[in-house]
Amino acid sequence: MKKSFIHNIFLEISTIFCCFFFISSTGCNETGPARVAIHTDFGDMVIELSDSTPGHRDNFLKLAAEGFYTDLLFHRVIDGFMIQGGDPESKNAVPGTRLGSGGPGYKIDAEIRADHLHFKGALAAARQGDMANPARMSSGSQFYIVHGKTWDEGTLDRIEDGNNMQIGGFEYSDSARAVYMNQGGTPFLDMNYTVFGQVVEGLDIIDSIASVKTLPGDRPEDDVKFSVSILH
Repeated sequence: MKKSFIHNIFLEISTIFCCFFFISSTGCNETGPARVAIHTDFGDMVIELSDSTPGHRDNFLKLAAEGFYTDLLFHRVIDGFMIQGGDPESKNAVPGTRLGSGGPGYKIDAEIRADHLHFKGALAAARQGDMANPARMSSGSQFYIVHGKTWDEGTLDRIEDGNNMQIGGFEYSDSARAVYMNQGGTPFLDMNYTVFGQVVEGLDIIDSIASVKTLPGDRPEDDVKFSVSILH
């Protein structure tokens, strides 16, 4: 009896150890969409990347893993609109340097979706305008995070009736309208740019960055650096 009891305890300990070793050797046993953290002097933002935009998700994770985003700047900040970063030329850029045209040397095919909207905290890909870029391909590295403002029902109706919204007979759901009216965002960008993630922790960090003093050209007077790490 005693020998059997000790044997069973040994098997339980061995099982726990094996499970721990497996989890440790694979990093973690997380499931669900990938998450990244954007680290700034104002605090961290946790962003969940969408599995419905795999091209943008995989590219963002690849660049983050390579350290591409380490110590870059939010080089364009507009209160009530968005904060933009991801230009590799912003690393150690001296004051007055014109920024916003840099990238990794490639673009990404658009993954614009009617169910990925520009709510506050949305992560979206920057791009060139329609005249130079009619396919609305995304920058290979530059992105923006929506700050935005709240909107009333009538304005949302007018935005919904715009030409860009006629793709697939787009219309805002009641829940989407509620988010725009209470939390805010930039609905006039919907169906124009690829949204591929959402801030799930640290929305207040966007407020802090959006409120910094900026110079002509929307670059912050004092550099706002950031780095990206992969959580899972």
